Amino acid sequence: MPKEKTILVTGGARGIGSAIASAFASEGSTVWVTDRYIDNAELRDGNTAGVRLETLDVSDQAAIQRFVDTLDSLDILVNCAGIILRENQEHEVEGFQRVIDINLVGTMRMCTACKPLLAESSGCVLNVASMLSLFGSGFVPAYSASKGGIVQLTKSLAIAWARDGIRVNAIAPGWIETAMTHSLSTDPERHRAIVDRTPMRRWGKPKDLAGAALFLCSSQAAFITGAILPIDGGYSCV
Repeated sequence: MPKEKTILVTGGARGIGSAIASAFASEGSTVWVTDRYIDNAELRDGNTAGVRLETLDVSDQAAIQRFVDTLDSLDILVNCAGIILRENQEHEVEGFQRVIDINLVGTMRMCTACKPLLAESSGCVLNVASMLSLFGSGFVPAYSASKGGIVQLTKSLAIAWARDGIRVNAIAPGWIETAMTHSLSTDPERHRAIVDRTPMRRWGKPKDLAGAALFLCSSQAAFITGAILPIDGGYSCV
């Protein structure tokens, strides 16, 4: 992809967001990485060329606007910020609302705040959906609902913002080894069940998502918008 672009990756301190941010930085871009907590960020400012870290809570509209107002330009917005609540917390209204507010409404907050800058650059948005966008989960209903919403938000903004020259796409990761999935990936029974169903017979790594992110945000994908790309080793095909 062309160099000297400005990228903003929310939820980029660790895991999938960190891997995507690192990939953009390796291409010569200036990458802003935001997260609620950056003290233990995998990408430390100064250790990775072009990466700048900033604390940001995507549930705080005012904080989002203050941060976006400091940017001179923006070419790509990657919405990775998201949470999941275990132990039936998502079956309670309070937990359900919290997950929706961060995962889905937080994505919309970022999109709308960044739209003017993206329109100026004819930029693009990359959202992070999930394989659970395609089917439900009895364990995490709020996470599943939020990611299903991300799919429809992606398609809707792709339609609405095409006239402004902004492309909007999403990736839908499958089982990826991150802190969010640690309790499952380290459980021998659950780990094996997932591997057995996955045609490629392994869990994914955060870096497995980076190439697709670079492609969808590049000029090679100039006629692609509203697309949802599964990256799950074939899990959702079974």
